[in-house]
Parts: sequence; structure tokens; C-alpha cells
Amino acid sequence: MNTISLAVSIGSLRLENPILVASGTFGYAKDVSGLVSESGAFPLSRLGGILPKTITKMPRQGNLPPRTCETAAGLLNAIGLDNDGLESFIQVKMPYLRTIGTRIIVSIAGRNAEEYAEMAAALNDVEGVDALELNISCPNVAHGTDFGKNPTECERLVAGVRRATTLPFITKLTPNVGDITVVAKAAEQGGSDAVSLINTVLGMAIDWRRCAPRLGNGMGGLSGPAIKPIALRMVYQTAQAVNIPIVGIGGIETIDDVMEFLVAGATAVEIGTANFYSPTCTQKIIDALPEAISFFQTDNIQNVIGRMVSKK
Repeated sequence: MNTISLAVSIGSLRLENPILVASGTFGYAKDVSGLVSESGAFPLSRLGGILPKTITKMPRQGNLPPRTCETAAGLLNAIGLDNDGLESFIQVKMPYLRTIGTRIIVSIAGRNAEEYAEMAAALNDVEGVDALELNISCPNVAHGTDFGKNPTECERLVAGVRRATTLPFITKLTPNVGDITVVAKAAEQGGSDAVSLINTVLGMAIDWRRCAPRLGNGMGGLSGPAIKPIALRMVYQTAQAVNIPIVGIGGIETIDDVMEFLVAGATAVEIGTANFYSPTCTQKIIDALPEAISFFQTDNIQNVIGRMVSKK
């Protein structure tokens, strides 16, 4: 078998491989760079791309602690988009991020559609910003999922961002909705280059002795292995409904997880919660990808993506 091609594209964005690290699980890269390899010999440049922690226009303090809670098969979090704001990100975080040598996809969240467009425009010509992800699906802030639940508003928001930037962008969808394909179609209609799914599933943990929730915010977003079957189902359904690339997210840790998402229709994947408990998993996945792709007697990942999917 010849050298395996792992390159994928999301709009005009070309990734050397489909392995991304999810926003909110990798900090701003510098603070976790020493953890991704036990030997320290795994350069971050080998990743297909990095999504730094979601930023908002103005600084946010986030929610009251406790902000995280382990569950039987995952993690509940209610961080609340704690960040230093757009200007600080550009001035303080981007100088390091642009030196890594891989694609930087900036995750943004706005209070309204106009603010998303404003942030997109501000990032349009920032050196090192390769693409955007529109976080319209955070369940841990007030109205954080409003645009992800309303197809009309989703399309309006996406169309506004499309007018505001020439950067390729991904729209991140919430699973906390009746039919995710309807919202995915709206994002596609508005001009999104891709959709990513799923964000966390709204959940709760309770300390029965105190008769109180374990999170300071009461409820939070469930991630990790527990949500993988939900994510796979939604990726598979969405792949049959839209003609733009899908980035799969949810409980991914191993090469088998990645391959399941690829054949279900995902063009790329984001590794999230696994970065906390298995920080070397991205290295192992990237090392294992060529052999997994060659299982299908092909030397190109494009011949694997969506093998289960039949378009209507």
C-alpha cells in the first residue's frame, strides 16, 4: 500500500489529518502542550488542528463553583465560558498559537447574532487564525443554545457571519433539540462551511444527602463516553441530510471511535473529554490512522468517509 493520504478539507480549510482537539478541553494549547505525549516528543503540529477555549467579545467570569463533576461514564461541566475576551485573545493568546504549525480554529460565542458577526469580522485578518467555530450550543450560559434550537435564527446568524468574514467556519450544534438535522440544514442554507456535532448533553448530578446539585450552576453539559452513541446517531442522521462536511464530537478516545465517526459520515473529529484522562490519545490515534484506513484497501481517507451513508 502506498503512503496513506489523511488530508481532509472543510470549505477552503485544508487539514493534514482529521484529528482536532475540541474547544474547552485543550486550554489555549500552551498550558497543556507538555501533557499530550509521555515522552514530550509529540509536537502539537501533528494535530490536524486546535480549537482553543471559546472566547466572547467581553471577558466572562463564568459560573459559580463547583464547575465540574465526574459521572459514571463521563463528565458534567458548567464552566460558563470563562475567558478574558476577544481583544485579550488576539493580543495575548494568538502570538503563541500562530507558532504551533497546525490549523487554529477559533471558537466564538456572542450574545446575539450581530455580536457573532462582529467577532468574526474582527478575527478575519488576524494572523494565524485559519477558521472559526460558531458555538451556538453551550448549555452552561443563559440563552447559550437559543440559536442552536431555532432553525430560522440559526440561519440568520450564520448568514450574518458569512457576510462578515472570508474565513471558513463551522457551526457547532446542540443535541438538546428535537431534530438536529433541521438545524444542520439551516446552518448549511445560511452559508456555513461545515457543522460540528454534538456539543454536550444537558444533565445533572445530585448530592442526595444535601438535597442539592453537585454543580454550582445546578445543571451542566455531559460529555465523554456516555454520549458517544447519541453523537454517532446524530452524525449519521445529519450526514444523510446535508451536503457540507461534518465534524464529529462526543466520547472519542480511540482509533476505533474515530473510524466509527468517519464511516458514519464525519469528515473530521474533535477529541474532547479524553484529553483530561488520556492526554496521549491524540498521538496514538494519529499513529494508528494509516493502518485503519488501509483496512478498506485504499490509500486515501476520502474513500472511507461516509461509507455507511446513502444520500436522499
